[in-house]
Amino acid sequence: MDNSSGVGVLDKAATVLSALEAGPATLAQLVAATGLARPTAHRLAVALEHHRLVARDMQGRFVLGPRLAELASAAGEDRLLAAAGPVLGALRDHTNESAQLFRRQGDYRVCVAAAERPMGLRDTIPVGATLSMLAGSAAQVLLAWEEPDRLHRGLQGARFNATALSAVRRRGWSQSVGEREPGVASVSAPVRGPSGRVVAAVSISGPIERLSRQPGRLHAATVVAGANKLTEVLRRAHQAPAS
Repeated sequence: MDNSSGVGVLDKAATVLSALEAGPATLAQLVAATGLARPTAHRLAVALEHHRLVARDMQGRFVLGPRLAELASAAGEDRLLAAAGPVLGALRDHTNESAQLFRRQGDYRVCVAAAERPMGLRDTIPVGATLSMLAGSAAQVLLAWEEPDRLHRGLQGARFNATALSAVRRRGWSQSVGEREPGVASVSAPVRGPSGRVVAAVSISGPIERLSRQPGRLHAATVVAGANKLTEVLRRAHQAPAS
């Protein structure tokens, strides 16, 4: 079967990515697997690395890059958003606080779904709101499981540190008190795509006088359960046979 698209450089790049599906490869192994000339294989792998479609492991071998997981996550976003409404509504009703779903976009996080508390003092974050990745429990969750170089860059100027993110990874959830905005507390937990990568953060937020200075003690289990429901939706969607 002819797999040529007629665009030679794209065909060769696709060959490199296909070869890396089998696992990490040195340049010599990449040359052997693709049949490309050594200079060509190296040039394509480095170009793909620039676009984060390819990365390097600790031994310097070429591996599939994080951008592929991000693109796969984006492809499943409609299903995630469709499932988010009922989950956030249940979370709001159970905690009596506003609930949100955040996704990372570059140096920011964007609220892509929300369920607002109907009355009383609340932390209103409308759908489409763009917030900093430097503060807040959702920012902590979206950064905590990043690869080391992105995590290190993300900590520059942040109101939390590496020790705090280590605690987030250990617990599986995060909390913040007055970190993003004075008087506001929040609790967040990760939503994972089929590959295990964190693709979104589920949060609840509200005034400190209701959530206390240890909001995780009150609501972490409920927020984690909501996030896990969305993770399961993405897992089932990935396993479902194509129609």
